[in-house]
Amino acid sequence: MAAVLSAFGGVPTLLAAAADAPRTEGLSVGGQPGPLPLQPVAAASSTAVWPELLLPSDRQALIQSINHSLTYLATPKAAADYQDYPVPGITRDRVWRSLQRLRQLVATSPTNEAFQTALRREFVLYESTGADGGGTVAYTGYFEPQYRASAVPTAEYRYPLYRRPPTLETWPQPHPTRLELEGVDGLASGQGPLAGLELVWLANRLEAFLVQVQGSARLQLTDGRVMSVGYAGRTEYPYTSIGRALVEDGKIAPDQLSLPNLLAYFAAYPDDLNRYLPQNERFIFFREGDGGPPTGSLSVPVTAGYSIATDKSLMPPGAIAVIQLPLPHQTAQGDWIDQPTTRLVLDQDTGGAILGPGRVDLYVGSGDQAGELAGRINTAGRLYYLLLRP
Repeated sequence: MAAVLSAFGGVPTLLAAAADAPRTEGLSVGGQPGPLPLQPVAAASSTAVWPELLLPSDRQALIQSINHSLTYLATPKAAADYQDYPVPGITRDRVWRSLQRLRQLVATSPTNEAFQTALRREFVLYESTGADGGGTVAYTGYFEPQYRASAVPTAEYRYPLYRRPPTLETWPQPHPTRLELEGVDGLASGQGPLAGLELVWLANRLEAFLVQVQGSARLQLTDGRVMSVGYAGRTEYPYTSIGRALVEDGKIAPDQLSLPNLLAYFAAYPDDLNRYLPQNERFIFFREGDGGPPTGSLSVPVTAGYSIATDKSLMPPGAIAVIQLPLPHQTAQGDWIDQPTTRLVLDQDTGGAILGPGRVDLYVGSGDQAGELAGRINTAGRLYYLLLRP
């Protein structure tokens, strides 16, 4: 199974109920026709988008991300993914040609004006219908956390991440819950189906849970090595937000719910981990990575600031997208402000809570600073796709 970095749908999904956002289904859901997830944008309406599409300051990062999508599109998986894609006119070949031309324009355009002129002349826009049918898309951010860990269990490092069980596909339904797999305290897996599948151990139970939320991590091992882990599978349960549970129980005020406040709450009341973590019955399994960049659901690396996760049953995998939203930005003084942002990105990942045409998760990088940014992205915007004219 392909790795899915955005396993649940970003930091705000951990805090709130993004998994419960309304879902506008695609062309065929349960065999029944429904509205298309993307609609062509009329030429008159697209004039508001073209002037905002600028060449990035780091052209190579965007070109690298385009190359990753082209690698995916050359695979048999891509051929299968596009075989029944629901939006007429959007094919693997058209996406492939669009990526090749965009790469050429990014590499060779001398100015923003020349770049915009070429885009306007050669490409057309498709817009997501959004969660409301009117184009409103909920954005969150996700990142690759970095934690300390141990390759062997010790008195300090007690909380494992687990490999994918080799018999997972034949496990009877319903799957065991989180409580049944690891116990109320997270330490009771030794006699169950996870025995012997421990991959690495963390010192903090909540950190081990957050790795499951993000779907990957970079771990600094006690023996000096650096180890990356990535998504390898999950049990078949819906995601339950522990942040929402804390709000519903009056533990944190709704307007005070943030990742730092959630971490502070459990630091003050560690025994409550036994109550709240088992409420999320879904369990994530991992594989050891190669130490390189994290990998998305298309089995190619994701690029900070240039890769997004969407519902791949509806959105064209690997395609060029345009995100438009107020994106948090830290000033030189350390303050955070929302900056209107229109940016070319590549659709290269998915997530268990990224459902419907009204959800996008933006990958923002690795480490604590990326985690702070990811935790601040929780806003509405628009989503477009860029394709060569037929």
